[in-house]
Amino acid sequence: MSTGVETQGQRERNWIYITAWVLLAAFVLAGLIAFSSARETAEAQDKADELIAAIEDAGATAPSKDQIVRVLGDDGGATCEDPNEALSRAALLAQLANGASGPGSRPVISDSRVFQGQLLIIEVYCPDELEDFQEFVDDLKTDDVAGG
Repeated sequence: MSTGVETQGQRERNWIYITAWVLLAAFVLAGLIAFSSARETAEAQDKADELIAAIEDAGATAPSKDQIVRVLGDDGGATCEDPNEALSRAALLAQLANGASGPGSRPVISDSRVFQGQLLIIEVYCPDELEDFQEFVDDLKTDDVAGG
């Protein structure tokens, strides 16, 4: 068995490497642009307008339309990923605690307005999940603890 003699110079190999890196960078950039523009569809814009109107009707200040479109897209993002799944509910309930860790952690009575934003998002983006989530929220003990 014999090995062939290398006839390609270092300069030629460098051009191949540089060309490969430039093409890779161009493909990554094109992919990022396509990804971000695909999330900003007309449907996402319409749903963001609907959510902003619902938030303002509730008497709160809404984030910018751009922020809502980036976070929720046209499908509600993580909020609508299955809000009635046990793990999603457990993660939500874990946030309704006194802030201590370990054995000092205790559940608290949360303000009745805590869930208002999430309910509005679910109403706009995934209304088929709203009834079950509303029942879950209604079963929680809430009160007007943060003042009005």
